[in-house]
Amino acid sequence: MIKLVNVSKVYQIDEEIKFWALKSVSLEIKEGERVVIMGPSGSGKSTLMHLIGLLDKPTSGEIYLNGKKTSDLDDDKLSLLRNQFIGFVFQQFNLIPKLTVLENILLPTVYACKKLSYDPEEKAFFLINKFGLSGKENSYPNKLSGGQQQRVAILRALIMEPKLILADEPTGNLDSKTGREIMDLLKKLNEEEKITVVIITHEEDIAKYGKRIIKIKDGKII
Repeated sequence: MIKLVNVSKVYQIDEEIKFWALKSVSLEIKEGERVVIMGPSGSGKSTLMHLIGLLDKPTSGEIYLNGKKTSDLDDDKLSLLRNQFIGFVFQQFNLIPKLTVLENILLPTVYACKKLSYDPEEKAFFLINKFGLSGKENSYPNKLSGGQQQRVAILRALIMEPKLILADEPTGNLDSKTGREIMDLLKKLNEEEKITVVIITHEEDIAKYGKRIIKIKDGKII
């Protein structure tokens, strides 16, 4: 599914100083896996997630998605691929305050560059009912608990029927009980819906949810 070959990411701080966020990283994530990428703050794990999610381009090395070299794609094609293939879940939820739960979930379909094979609103209501948010569709984010907001973020990631979900510190703003509920939900999506799930974390308790753990430190997989 996703393959990185000798990928490095370098940021130019000034004319003389470079910061190597990633150093010749190679890894492969296969379809249906549930992978945790774990490392301390500043280890390069978020940079790695941005590259896997095609949100950024490597300084060197190659990234393949389903065997296709992504460096051959322009920004428009990369954006289309992200929209169709990858769902993102972030620590900060990233919901739009002025949109209702339903409108937040439907947002990716507004930017869809292809004709969808399903009715987006019908699917949104199906997801709302299935994942415990029935009756909240017309509520605004500030009227929801942290756990409910993260569920909305997950449903927004699911609305385009992605093959891959990337979750960056998905429990970082939640209490431990709610965090476990969110992780159980991601685990369920992997096991029952066969969605590939990649979780970025620095927490040991969260890492236990992965079938495979990739540890990263100082920009290298260890």
